[in-house]
Amino acid sequence: MTPFAFNAPSDDKSELEDAGDFTPRFDDRGLITAIVTDINDGELLMVAHMNAQALALTIQTGKAHYFSRSRGKLWMKGETSGNVQMVREIRTDCDQDAIWLKVEVAGHDATCHTGRRSCFYRTVSLQDGKPMLDIVDDERHFDPDDVYKK
Repeated sequence: MTPFAFNAPSDDKSELEDAGDFTPRFDDRGLITAIVTDINDGELLMVAHMNAQALALTIQTGKAHYFSRSRGKLWMKGETSGNVQMVREIRTDCDQDAIWLKVEVAGHDATCHTGRRSCFYRTVSLQDGKPMLDIVDDERHFDPDDVYKK
């Protein structure tokens, strides 16, 4: 499937903020931030980045695709783990420089590569004047060593 091309964003603020053409504003690296939540309970699952190809494929297939900055490549969420994100709604903010995906997760109902449901499984607290991390969700829905064999 060949992804379609997006039109360039308008400089007219009212065109960006109204209904009509979807013209996402990618940053200088060609990326847009994607916030991902569960469609059923609103849980924040992850934050990722998309390039134009990932966003177009997401819209066309209904399955979430992202661009990995660390690996420098496109990937479909769940292609290895089976935890495919089926996109039920896509929203954009007022100036079209961020995407919000509301998804259903197939497979183990886990999004994080650590096997947890959400990538946001830790809290930050101040302990003896030092910022520390505490795990608040340690339930593993799958064993990452089994799923992501090297």
